[in-house]
Amino acid sequence: MNRSPDHPVSCTPASGDDADALRHLDQAALQALALRIKTWGRELGFGATGISDTDLTAAEAGLAAWLEAGYHGEMDYMAKHGTKRARPAELVARTLRVITARMAYLPSLTLAGKLDESDPQAVPQDWRAAERGRLTDPSAAVVSIYARGRDYHKVMRNRLQQLAEKIEAEIGRYGYRVFTDSAPVLEVELAQKAGIGWRGKHTLLLQRDAGSLFFLGEIYVDIPLPADAEVAPEQAPEIPGAHCGSCTRCIGACPTGAIVAPYKVDARRCISYLTIELKGSIPQDMRPLIGNRVYGCDDCQLVCPWNKFAEAAPVADFDVRHGLDRATLVELFSWSADEFDTRLQGSAIRRIGYECWLRNLAVGMGNALRADRASLSDAARSAILEALTRRHDDDSALVREHVEWALEAA
Repeated sequence: MNRSPDHPVSCTPASGDDADALRHLDQAALQALALRIKTWGRELGFGATGISDTDLTAAEAGLAAWLEAGYHGEMDYMAKHGTKRARPAELVARTLRVITARMAYLPSLTLAGKLDESDPQAVPQDWRAAERGRLTDPSAAVVSIYARGRDYHKVMRNRLQQLAEKIEAEIGRYGYRVFTDSAPVLEVELAQKAGIGWRGKHTLLLQRDAGSLFFLGEIYVDIPLPADAEVAPEQAPEIPGAHCGSCTRCIGACPTGAIVAPYKVDARRCISYLTIELKGSIPQDMRPLIGNRVYGCDDCQLVCPWNKFAEAAPVADFDVRHGLDRATLVELFSWSADEFDTRLQGSAIRRIGYECWLRNLAVGMGNALRADRASLSDAARSAILEALTRRHDDDSALVREHVEWALEAA
């Protein structure tokens, strides 16, 4: 998943009478509040909400080793905050508990299955098969499912803020801070502790009744709520691979071999990193492996058996915009800078910028030209060559480099 710096929402700690009220919440009141938080979470569209303590000591060594290996690539922010990722109370003073929530993002129409509109006898196709089918069409521009709708940072932050305000309305002023992929937070570790899923071998969180196609968000609070590990030890905490068994489909499906071991990803090889986080030139040895994936990659999720239980997004915000589930490389490559900014307003894609967008598309087009001729029509090949040629003298050196590489296959 991509990592986008964002502005967390927070409230300063309680003081005076409000602080006294917090201190006098007895165990029964705290337990009742925890139950209400989960009810409010469901009402706000969260598929699951859990509560954990802040002890992430067990994750520190693994984080340090991952960073030491350089697996974070150019994502300097991963190392910038050091141990704060594993120490919530150092990130937000006085934090006692973390409320973690998940929200599904798979568009309902995608989940229902895609129809071939040219065939009146067509029946809905399994959404995973449909997604895999687009990967085999060299002319298609494949955008990761999560990024086809509205920017999830805004949607999740708004819903988490509403949850935080419901708590405040119930107990008075308290200290909290809302995060949505917006700070040094070990979100999967916290989610496991809260019992709302386990880390799969692809490193994403999995849940038996929801698969992995969901976003995570957190509220750091200074309230001593009962943690799920205390009140529901049969459910929390979860452990990595809890229900994966001997399955390694995600590891085998990774186009670039980025999952270097169970529960360990070398981001430098990950297509999501290469097409989103990397700001410069994509290494030449990686380009052919990217195929037609122009923003992110879902391959490890598409093969995961648990995603047959994937849920539809509870909000329309994640519905597909601008035909990003069926666009072609040529179509997107033809967008001007103004069209890119206008059409992707409110989209997570917009943050990579127009230059990297064209870079990614040029790689996809170069791979299309390198594909088996039987898989690409003469008309599609001609359209790709024409589009690339028009940008051969692009103002951006980065774009020119990738266009030249693409045209080497002409």
